[in-house]
Amino acid sequence: MESKKPTGAEIRQTFIEFFVEHGHTFVPSASLVPGGDQTLLFTNAGMVQFKDVFLGIDKRPYKRATDSQKCMRVAGKHNDLEDVGRDNIHHTFFEMLGNWSFGDYYKKEAITWAWQLLTDLWKLPKENLWATVFRDEHGHIPQDDEAAEAWKQMPGFKPGHVLYFGRKDNFWEMAETGPCGPCSEIHLDRGINYCDKQNIPGHICQVNGDCLRFLELWNLVFIQYNRLSPTQLEPLPAKHVDTGMGFERIVSVLQDVDSNYRTDLLWSLILKTQKLTGHSDVQREAHLTPYRVIADHARAATFLIADGVVPGNLGRNYVTRMIIRRAYRFGGKIGLVEPFLAKVAEIVIQNYGDFYPELIRNRTSILNSITHEEEQFQRTLDRATMQLEALLDELNKSGQKILPGIQAADLYTTYGMPFEITRDIAKEHGLDVDEVGFTSAMKKHTQKSRTNWLKGDQGGEDVEVYRHLFEELQMNGDLSENGVAYDPYNRLEVSGKLLALIRNGVPIQTAKPDDEIEVILPETCFYVESGGQVSDTGKIWSADGSWIIEIQGMRKPAAGMVVHMGKVIKGEPKVGDGAIASVDAQRRRDIMRNHTATHLLHAELRRVLGDHARQAGSLVAPDRLRFDFNHPEAVTKELLSEIEAGVNRHILGDYPLKITTKPYQQAVSEGAMALFGEKYGETVRTITIGGDKPFSYELCGGTHVSETGDIGVCIITSEGSVAVGIRRIEAVTGKKAYELIKNRFDILNRTSSLLGSTPELLPEKVTNLLDELSTSRKQTSNLRQGQVLIEFTQKLHQIKVVKGINVLSSKLNEADSETLRQMVDRYRQQYPSKGVVVLGSVRDGRPAIVASITEDLISQGLNAIELVKFVAAPLGGGGGGKPTLAQAGGKDATKLDVALDRVEAWVMEHLPG
Repeated sequence: MESKKPTGAEIRQTFIEFFVEHGHTFVPSASLVPGGDQTLLFTNAGMVQFKDVFLGIDKRPYKRATDSQKCMRVAGKHNDLEDVGRDNIHHTFFEMLGNWSFGDYYKKEAITWAWQLLTDLWKLPKENLWATVFRDEHGHIPQDDEAAEAWKQMPGFKPGHVLYFGRKDNFWEMAETGPCGPCSEIHLDRGINYCDKQNIPGHICQVNGDCLRFLELWNLVFIQYNRLSPTQLEPLPAKHVDTGMGFERIVSVLQDVDSNYRTDLLWSLILKTQKLTGHSDVQREAHLTPYRVIADHARAATFLIADGVVPGNLGRNYVTRMIIRRAYRFGGKIGLVEPFLAKVAEIVIQNYGDFYPELIRNRTSILNSITHEEEQFQRTLDRATMQLEALLDELNKSGQKILPGIQAADLYTTYGMPFEITRDIAKEHGLDVDEVGFTSAMKKHTQKSRTNWLKGDQGGEDVEVYRHLFEELQMNGDLSENGVAYDPYNRLEVSGKLLALIRNGVPIQTAKPDDEIEVILPETCFYVESGGQVSDTGKIWSADGSWIIEIQGMRKPAAGMVVHMGKVIKGEPKVGDGAIASVDAQRRRDIMRNHTATHLLHAELRRVLGDHARQAGSLVAPDRLRFDFNHPEAVTKELLSEIEAGVNRHILGDYPLKITTKPYQQAVSEGAMALFGEKYGETVRTITIGGDKPFSYELCGGTHVSETGDIGVCIITSEGSVAVGIRRIEAVTGKKAYELIKNRFDILNRTSSLLGSTPELLPEKVTNLLDELSTSRKQTSNLRQGQVLIEFTQKLHQIKVVKGINVLSSKLNEADSETLRQMVDRYRQQYPSKGVVVLGSVRDGRPAIVASITEDLISQGLNAIELVKFVAAPLGGGGGGKPTLAQAGGKDATKLDVALDRVEAWVMEHLPG
């Protein structure tokens, strides 16, 4: 009897349990939005959430970890989008299984456990497994004989199955400088049947070859060097292990299928799509590319939206929009003409929801966002495609092969056609698109292009300075193993000696007045900017008052190090001096009010607008709060008032804040809101507001008031768009709210006094005044028109006859364009044929001209558009209209008489004979 194939969920769980049994801590997947890392568009590898540990900026309470990390690769050097759907292995979203050692075990253990898992638990044939290790083709870095020997000692491993490869395949580097080291890849020989190049003469199946027979399963990275320059490496004091195994790939092996898409992870999505199309199995196989694209993109969109990345125009949000629209377009290729992707996303939530509960929590938001985006694209897809097809036809006719980037950008800005879809369609025609030109055009169209997300400071350049300083202070007994004691919650003042002073990245012993320096104390109560809350400011001074440092900001440059950034404003502080550090208390209290109000605002937005209205960025400063959230349209004044009223109702409720620390997984399972893009440790701080029935429960490391009543009042000052799908609210609380209310009352009282009214009757008074003003304007307009009519009637006596044509060219005083047109109509009533009239006027310093030519003269070559442009030329203006009636404006009103004098000459020139 054939044994039952393991499910993808079972395989994932087996991997995690295996390493937990070997002393590893299970670490939940980080968000697809890298916490606190603007150098990456998305989390694109398992190591991203541990990057700061390798850089020495962060420490963890464990030395061994295992995880299954959500990843997205759609940009930069890791961009497989063009291949997604066209083969069996490429994806936008995928999972990466990993085990990690931070200065604990090393090569022998990593290799031993990898071998045991693959061969003992998963029963892969030992004779079919190969391992590659590092040999430097340049001869500068020692070859990895240690790993090679470890492999040869594995029971049942064939010694000849260890192969050496160079830097491209078997040396890992995070960046141009920093941690790096050799790696060992594990490959599986799946047999000759998997070779897709058997019919090519001279082809040889081999590890790292160009056919599908040998499949790379697992990469074991051994981080043992610190790269200082392109040619200089130094050994790390602690060596690390970083492994990555493609989850979809190992599932395809253990389920014995020839495609990642035929595993239970994705095949159910394809079957759901097939049910929607009504295709037979034969038809499905004939159109497998659209089916694979839809399965991949439905899964990616589901996970992105669950992590708060809703469809939009820029950066990460652009990617969500693009993959939904790309999937919808591929759906059209197999007959799906109505929004359908949410039905496929339902299966994703069912398949993955047990391991990734955020999918279940955000189910409504996911499905609604996907459908809304499909509906938006549905309205413009036909027009966009027709326009693109026309451009491609022109390209073919001209013999060119590349669509200009500016045209691709216009398709996106006008019709919402993402570049990737334009490229797909162009390639179906054997053409390509200028991506550089597209990016350039988009940069001109918007302040930021989506590629800006990929730029940024890699950080960590000064880590070594602080790491060495940290080690020195520990050796001297000045700092504990955990480094600077950081507690911004319980005190506003601490004392201790100056442990270190740094100026321009160099430690110094003494600072002088006006020096901009960094200060390290054994402990601090200053808050370091995080989660949208700005850093504290304040002062550090000597007990005897001989020197003072004004603190302007804070940062954490390395693990265990908290640095005060400031300027010496008095005296000469020196290392070893006793010091007192004091936070600016009033500024801190203002910040606390705004931060707690931000939590109240978030809760009310979700209550009034729906659960999709999640935080997408924030700023908590002393003078205001700024809150970005996901929402597809402007918030109406009525809803904004309801939200503001709800926030202030919670303030007046004077609810105490319950602040606790607990394990991250426990808090999230209890329903605490984790904000995408934020970084959380194993133990998190939670803020609960609302008593027995809390309405707000969030993970938050910021500082807060004790009771909501301390906020005083919250006033929303603005609501607007940040990007498509992202709205922004700004508000003030406490002192700033009082100042705003007082200022508005003063304005109201002054205005009431000026109008001889009371504030309560002001709207009625203003309405009456506006009605009176409107009536007066109408009367004035009627009087002016009457005066212009009298003036025009007198001008009718000045008509000149040019070659049998009645020509009037005249200036009327203070006539607007509408009045000029009315006078032109009167002229045409009196001269229905053989008539030309040009009238001009100046209003508010701006000249205006209206010209008319009777119908019978059009056939003789006269045209009012040409006439009015000719006449307006001296004014520095232009015009347009119809052949019988046109008008123009200009800049130089002093030239109006000169302009009107040109009419007769133009008529003479253009009349025949």
